[in-house]
Amino acid sequence: MTAAYMFEVAVDSIDSALIAQSAGANRIELCAGLAIGGITPSHGMVAVAQQQLEIPINVIIRPRRGDFLYSQSEFEMMQQDIAYAKSLNVNGVVIGMLQADGNIDIDRTRILIEQARPLDVTFHRAFDMAVDPVQALEDLIGLGVNMVLTSGQESSAKKGLPLIAKLVERANGRIKIMPGAGINPTNIRLVVEQSGASDFHFSGKAVVQSGMDYRNDKLAMGGGDNLSEYELTVADANTIREVIDNANR
Repeated sequence: MTAAYMFEVAVDSIDSALIAQSAGANRIELCAGLAIGGITPSHGMVAVAQQQLEIPINVIIRPRRGDFLYSQSEFEMMQQDIAYAKSLNVNGVVIGMLQADGNIDIDRTRILIEQARPLDVTFHRAFDMAVDPVQALEDLIGLGVNMVLTSGQESSAKKGLPLIAKLVERANGRIKIMPGAGINPTNIRLVVEQSGASDFHFSGKAVVQSGMDYRNDKLAMGGGDNLSEYELTVADANTIREVIDNANR
């Protein structure tokens, strides 16, 4: 039986990407720093992922954590990163830019889309920070974006289901709406049934212990973010399989 849905797994390592692929993911969103929402991966990471993976890769183009109001130098970085991803013939790029008033940065988003083509373009959860989601949706449709990743402007896709369903209905096939954020084996079926979407985004991650024998626990390189160097976050094959199985049951 052909799967009814598409599953995109967000990863921030090659190992996690390979695990996700083996567990049945249809597509990878390749990032660095998932703990801070995902930022642009290194050129080396993109190159190795493209060499080793058989499923499509969408590369996030986000120069830093935080808001989506970017300086000119950050915008130029995004253009350079898109050019590199395109040179490797990845499946797509994942972008998101807002103006200070919370509306889509239409002019600069158009430039990035034109540069990225013929790659697929997803607009990421910058959408969830937009002041008017319906206007933002229409703006992105007008720009020719392929897909919007959204939690329905809530902290999780489950909480945002009413808006997600509204967006799917309004989109009416003009653009794909992909629910994401907090999707797991226990809620995927609810998200499937109530959203009306066909594509779903999640990380399926688990914390594993570092293989280091010697440990210096007096400090963390991340400063005040409470992340231990001896706890690693990786994709979990069982969780990914369970999400996919529960969605298709």
